Amino acid sequence: MKFNFRPYVLTLLAVMLYSQAHAEQTEPVLHLTFGKTGQQFTSTQLLSRPDVIVLKIPQDIAYGKAMTFKAVPLLALIGNKVDEFDMLEASATDGYVSQLPMALIRRGAQGGSIAWIAIEEASTPWPRLPKKDYSAGPFYLVWQHPATSKIQNSLWPYALATLEGSRSPAMRWPQMAVAHDASHDAARRGLQVFVAHCFTCHQMKGAGSATMGPDLGKPMHVTDYFTEKGLRALIRNPMAVRSWPNQQMAGIDEETLPDAQLEDLIAYFKYMGRR
Repeated sequence: MKFNFRPYVLTLLAVMLYSQAHAEQTEPVLHLTFGKTGQQFTSTQLLSRPDVIVLKIPQDIAYGKAMTFKAVPLLALIGNKVDEFDMLEASATDGYVSQLPMALIRRGAQGGSIAWIAIEEASTPWPRLPKKDYSAGPFYLVWQHPATSKIQNSLWPYALATLEGSRSPAMRWPQMAVAHDASHDAARRGLQVFVAHCFTCHQMKGAGSATMGPDLGKPMHVTDYFTEKGLRALIRNPMAVRSWPNQQMAGIDEETLPDAQLEDLIAYFKYMGRR
């Protein structure tokens, strides 16, 4: 009697193909969108790139200590799209959204700070973030030599989900823009401060993509329910103003946000409150 192995081989092959497809579906995916063009990269695909390296960050922002990651250069990943848009919007799974100037990313090829996409491997997961029950993965935008280009903490978004080419926020959302006349110079400077430090979590009158914190312009504007003194205190030390168990907002110290920039930010809030 001759035994027919063919049905068993076909069944085994089907199981293997299903397992591979299922693994690809459940594997983390980083989405890149530039206009009508979109790409998706799984962790495996990024880790298989020839330009992946082992990157050592002496003082990582998210972890507050030295960290080592496997990473690919952001500039190589987005290619010539860096010249087609002036901003790169980096969105995280928790609603945090960082606005990265493309000029800052380009500068990495000219001696400036270099942006990398760190990839968490399933076989060697990263540690949990301080005071959180999850890591910075599966994708994390980190900077090599951050002091060279004065990279702000808000430009280190972790738990990345999407990277999208875009225009500057004030052009994209005119309702948050400031009029171009000398009497509003402080408010215009404050707009830049708002984008750098507040826009990552908050919207302004419907402008923005972040969903981590409330909109600061509607239904009531922030200056309608906070005094200037209260706003300054909230920005410097939120827990000194109001506190609850799931509070996420962290204070911004004077080194990160000098007093002069804080006053510009207050000027921007007052300007938007009058509009």
